[in-house]
Amino acid sequence: MTGGIFSHPLATSPGVPAGRPRGPWAPLALAVLALAACSRSSEGAAPAGAGAVANPERRMALKPCRLDGVAAQTLCGTLEVFEDRAAAKGRKLSLRAVVVPALAAQPKADPLFFLAGGPGQAASRTRILPALERIRRQRDIVFVDQRGTGDSHPLDCDALNPSRVSLAERFADRDDADVLPRCRKGWDADERLYTTSIAMDDLDDVRAALGYGQVNLWGVSYGTRAALVYMRQHPERVRTAILDGVAPMGQYLPLYAARDGQRALDLLLEACAKDAVCATAYPDLRARTEALLARLEASPAKVRLPHPRTGVTEDFVLTRHVFLSELFSLLYSPEVASLVPLMLDRAAKDDWTSFVALSLGLTDEVARTTSRGMFLAVVCAEDAPFFTEADAEREAKGTWFGPRMALEVKKACARWPGSTVPKAFREPVVSDIPTLLLSGELDPVTPPAWGEEAKRTLSRSLHVVVPGLGHNTVGADCARSLMAEVLTRGGVEGLSPDCGKGLKRPPFFTSFAGPVP
Repeated sequence: MTGGIFSHPLATSPGVPAGRPRGPWAPLALAVLALAACSRSSEGAAPAGAGAVANPERRMALKPCRLDGVAAQTLCGTLEVFEDRAAAKGRKLSLRAVVVPALAAQPKADPLFFLAGGPGQAASRTRILPALERIRRQRDIVFVDQRGTGDSHPLDCDALNPSRVSLAERFADRDDADVLPRCRKGWDADERLYTTSIAMDDLDDVRAALGYGQVNLWGVSYGTRAALVYMRQHPERVRTAILDGVAPMGQYLPLYAARDGQRALDLLLEACAKDAVCATAYPDLRARTEALLARLEASPAKVRLPHPRTGVTEDFVLTRHVFLSELFSLLYSPEVASLVPLMLDRAAKDDWTSFVALSLGLTDEVARTTSRGMFLAVVCAEDAPFFTEADAEREAKGTWFGPRMALEVKKACARWPGSTVPKAFREPVVSDIPTLLLSGELDPVTPPAWGEEAKRTLSRSLHVVVPGLGHNTVGADCARSLMAEVLTRGGVEGLSPDCGKGLKRPPFFTSFAGPVP
């Protein structure tokens, strides 16, 4: 396993986090890359003149607080729940909830609940409010840190993702399954009890404690799985649902990552070959990349470069697997992916400067605010038991990425305590709740085919594919408009599936100064 089991999956526009761990966690753990900058909520005085309308049904005490980098007033509170909900005794967890009050003097009674990606990302630490201004005019926005994340009893482990390390450590090709026992010793938790089904019952307790009768759900990446589970377990409480970067119950993490990532990479290479500027600047890029991968497979590259952050010259060894893991992460955001041909061209010439710059030059905020243990708690209960090593080999056949991501998850989960999920957990969610499904055309981890799969059993749903976008679509104004319209109407009937007409992949860079006009 390279540099950590995870690689954060969140990359759309306007930015993508980097410096993140790589490997099997890449497929969904990076969940709102378009909104990649994350922030921690901290107590403080709220701006004057704003405030949530009193809710007589509210049982959770809220007090003013702030989200870093966000000017809007926020209210924060906690709700205690039993870690073992079935036994209703023993250890208790404090769940963190953040409410951003609606701007209207008389807001709508049904708020928007945001369900973060990962698994393991803390909802309250994602800076997404600018994308929700239209919705916030009429509705509260609610962020709840799922158990095991953020400020809700997080299952963090720095050993799986050291924040500031040497290049040799950052790009090490190692098996992190061996550090899991050490991580587990640091957790005061029964890791078997941090699954999606249990967390969605937590979420319903928070809903009730906040005094909301019905809610609207917005799930992103893994958050779409969480939303689907909530829709199944508490259907009467959901007015509408928006699923962005759809991960239906038939998608096992990270079984299909190699296949779906190869699709995105093939689209990029084909686009470069058809673009006169890109094709001229980087001729025969696919063949040269294949030759590069063959060289790395035969003999890892020995690299000597100044560290981009410290300026100190360092030596490190780069394997094919680590290189491909980093490349996979760069595909989440089309803006970042527009630099990939340049990077591949220089790497083929044994110039690794741009590779290191892209890998380390982005922020590591998402990685630092994602709980690695929570990722394993989910995938070891809900994903790994449902596919075999033979399945991993089959699904990765013919791809550059190969089966290693899926095989590493299987290996790590073999050292995880046995967890169970409800009977038929993996069956498709059948629902008539009005649901908007959003997919980015270029998404490497939840491509449009997964949205189509989910749509088959959601009788009142609309699936919209936004051209030119990657993982998550909220970067497109038309997607934000559709989200607001669904909440206003309370349904998808009459909405147009056309979104982003004229949008296309950003132009490819021919230098770090930018693309040629």
